Parts: sequence; structure tokens; C-alpha cells
Amino acid sequence: MNDTTGTSGPETTVLQSALRGLACKCPRCGQGKLYAGFLTLAPSCERCGLDYSFIDTGDGPAIFIIMLAGGIVVACALIVEVKYQPPYWLHAVLWLPLILATTLLPLRAMKSLLIALQFHHKAAPGRLVDRAK
Repeated sequence: MNDTTGTSGPETTVLQSALRGLACKCPRCGQGKLYAGFLTLAPSCERCGLDYSFIDTGDGPAIFIIMLAGGIVVACALIVEVKYQPPYWLHAVLWLPLILATTLLPLRAMKSLLIALQFHHKAAPGRLVDRAK
């Protein structure tokens, strides 16, 4: 991670960082907003001034959400199919809203959780180490 002119502090625990992430707050101070839109990050914290340019969650939050939501929806659909055998149109009516709810609602909190944990653990891109021979 780039130098963020400050750290999460020695008193900040992983649990505190995770709670800041789930609340979509600044990973350093826990007060400022993390987002400017639904998933659009603010340029910096409005309270402590932490520059958010170091943040790079990639596709991690989406993958976690897709795997969890997929398991839930597929298990529910299989149970309903085996037990009641409804027509296919009813499957579409039942499962499309559930898919949207289980993927879109937790996505923002999952992204901010990964951002807070990235900040807490000072995650950075890998670098090659020059080894003297």
C-alpha cells in the first residue's frame, strides 16, 4: 500500500477495522464516509483526509457475494423443485428477486469490509526483492 500518512493505529483491532468496514466508514478514523455513490469511492476521507487512491479490491467482493448467493439460491431452488415441482415461470418469479437481493444488497458492505481489512493489514502489491548473490 502507498504511504497513507498514518496507520490504523496500534490500538485498532481487526474487529474494530471490520466494524468500520461494515459501516462503510473510513478505515483509519472510522468517521468519514467511504463512498460518494453506491459503489463509487470518495477521493479521500472528509474527516481525517486519508487518500483513498491506495484502495484496490478488484473483483474480490463480487466473487465472495456470488459464491454465497449462488449457494443459497441454488439450494432453495432445488428444495422447492424437489418438494413442490412448480412450473418454470414460477421459478423465475421466485428466484430472480432473491438473486438480486442476495447479490446487490450486501455488495457495498463487503467491498468496504475488504477495504478496511486491506488497510488494517497494510496490504500492498507484491514487489520483487533484489537478492545479492
